[in-house]
Amino acid sequence: MKNTMSYKKYYGSVEFSYNDNVFYGKIIGINDRITYEGDNIKFLRQNFKEAVDDYLEICSQLGKTPEKTYKGTFNVRIAPKLHRQLALYSASTGKTLNATVEEAIRKYIV
Repeated sequence: MKNTMSYKKYYGSVEFSYNDNVFYGKIIGINDRITYEGDNIKFLRQNFKEAVDDYLEICSQLGKTPEKTYKGTFNVRIAPKLHRQLALYSASTGKTLNATVEEAIRKYIV
């Protein structure tokens, strides 16, 4: 993946603000908003790791289960006609709708 970092199964974005001359990002794939920044890549990586560690520590102190990234479920909105075609195709091949969508995504991504 471009412009991302990973640490302890969490992923963070990498962006740059030309006006502020700073790298910044946020943990992606969770609902909690965790951000970090650094004036160079080395410090951005360091602050990303610290943000993840702080998040896990705060969750522990609060007795909250930390969110996990990418649980494997998401909603997709598509045109009704395409939905119907997909459902009919799935039924005709003996697959579930989810299995057909996963297969299609694998072919596209891999």
